[in-house]
Amino acid sequence: MIISQVIIYAWVQRSVSGHFEQMDSEILTHAAFNLRRSINNVDAQTKSAAASKSQSLTSTNHLHSSQRDYDLKTVIANKNGALLSSDPTSFANDLPSDFSLPQLWQVYRDQQFTVEIKNRNYRAIIIEHQALLALIALPIDVHHHYLIHFNRQLSMILFAITLLLVSVTAFSVYWGFAPLATIVQKMKRINPERLDERITVSDMPLELRSLAQSYNSMMVKLESNFESLSRFSDNIAHELRTPIATLSTQTQVMLNKPRDGNEYIEQLHHQHDTLEQLSAMINNMLLLAKTQKGLSESQIGNVNTERLMTKLVDYYEMLAEDREITFEKSGEFVTVVGDEGLLQRLFANLLSNAIYYAASASTITVSATIITSGIGLDGSKEEALAAKQRLLKIVLTNRLDKPLEQSEAEKLFERFYRHDKTSSQHSGTGLGLSIVRAIAHAHKGKVNIAIKDEYYFEVTVELLLA
Repeated sequence: MIISQVIIYAWVQRSVSGHFEQMDSEILTHAAFNLRRSINNVDAQTKSAAASKSQSLTSTNHLHSSQRDYDLKTVIANKNGALLSSDPTSFANDLPSDFSLPQLWQVYRDQQFTVEIKNRNYRAIIIEHQALLALIALPIDVHHHYLIHFNRQLSMILFAITLLLVSVTAFSVYWGFAPLATIVQKMKRINPERLDERITVSDMPLELRSLAQSYNSMMVKLESNFESLSRFSDNIAHELRTPIATLSTQTQVMLNKPRDGNEYIEQLHHQHDTLEQLSAMINNMLLLAKTQKGLSESQIGNVNTERLMTKLVDYYEMLAEDREITFEKSGEFVTVVGDEGLLQRLFANLLSNAIYYAASASTITVSATIITSGIGLDGSKEEALAAKQRLLKIVLTNRLDKPLEQSEAEKLFERFYRHDKTSSQHSGTGLGLSIVRAIAHAHKGKVNIAIKDEYYFEVTVELLLA
């Protein structure tokens, strides 16, 4: 704003000065024309009279009365610099002692210039007529005083306008961003008991609605993550409390009275099973924490999914023989980027869960296809992922023993969630599919579950190709 006001000041000041210079130039040009005509008249008179030209010039008014209203001054001299006449006569006395009209003529030949004579400012022009040189000077002190006063007034006006605009802008910014105080107050009130508070987007100005929407979106994620963390804390406390209480109870029972050696051995076997369950749970939790941080450079390599899936399918086929469950593998299993150990754990968990949920005497299909995607694996259309990416899509499909809703299937990714807690076939910790999702995200991939016709369970995994 200050720069714009300085530009306006310079432009106005230059425009006014240029206007005065143009007026002065017109007056001097007209005066020079009249002076030339006066000198021509003197030449005509001297030809018919005996008087000399210098005497005629001395006795002749150089300028018309209309031009003398501008207080014009004239000095006429010959080419040697000798003054012949001046109008008014006293003006010649005001000239400095070193004043030389021929020297000024050499510098300002037919050009207008400014000169200071006896503390007064003049705009002048020198004309040549035959053997004579004439100086015409127009006082411009009035213009100088006017410009000084005008510049002072203009500066004050522009300063006042700048101050007013700054004040209005500051007030507008304060008024326009006042709704930010609402967001600030809600942020100050954030605590675990008040995560459901939201900002009414329609109450915000248009410029801040995107901020309010982002805030609400952040609070939704924060509330969801906090609830998930709370459930995880409750679940882990419950899951750890049960085996520990079992170990404590078994130990107290065995210590109450002496028992046969076989009873001690049997109880040690029970306690060993319980400790293995605790160890598996702790290892799974450590694996979850590890994969949530992503993969390091040393972990990333090329993984042959053909060899990996063949080995896992052969292993789980033997485990599924009792329920007459078979596997059918098809498609192009190619090399992907990732950690082989983690990917083996991912597919092992999927195959284990597929056997658990599959109906007896059914077939579990494992198919692979190569797809191209221009959308980020997390679902966002980022510019960095605008280039087409080649992915390996692996789909596991099996027929369920019991119908399952899509909403219930989504919960299978939650930690410690078990769909059928009464079943004796599956004694896991409820962390299997949570680990699958964490490993997929660590590999910048994704995993989805879909229920087809309530009885067909389909798990899709997408991974980046090498």
